[in-house]
Amino acid sequence: MKKPTTAAGAKRPAKARRKTREELNQEARDRKRDKKHRGHAAGSRASGSGAEGGSAKGKPQKDPRIGSKTPIPLGVTDTPVTKQHKPKSEKPMLSPQAELDLLENDERLDALLERLEEGETLTAEEQSWVDAKLDRIDELMQKLGLSYDDEDDEEEEEKQEDMMRLLKGGN
Repeated sequence: MKKPTTAAGAKRPAKARRKTREELNQEARDRKRDKKHRGHAAGSRASGSGAEGGSAKGKPQKDPRIGSKTPIPLGVTDTPVTKQHKPKSEKPMLSPQAELDLLENDERLDALLERLEEGETLTAEEQSWVDAKLDRIDELMQKLGLSYDDEDDEEEEEKQEDMMRLLKGGN
């Protein structure tokens, strides 16, 4: 069976009207303009703004550049530049007597000198260290006006031996 038709000339859905070339071009330009304004502003990396957001309002902004920010004079200056001299050693300066006492009570030096007296040979590094310490002891003793008195001790020992011989022998 056939479906009954309604009134002749009934309205059918209208066909979608095709846009003209100019309208299409204008819409494309609008879309392109909207897309162009996305993203970060020009130079945002160099200026360093925007990344922290609102949380850094209380803090002063940190300079994004690295390195020293002290100004350097570029022209010729009349005032001479003064450099701070660092001390050669971090050890406090000791008096010669205190330093001499430290060197005489040095355990490592004593051990190495005992090894030398026993006839052992030291490594080049140990020998140079011992020589440097003994030289320093000599310098300090000369500063303080002290001497080894090795010769005097030998003379005194000889005199005592002579005295003992005289007493024993009765000559």
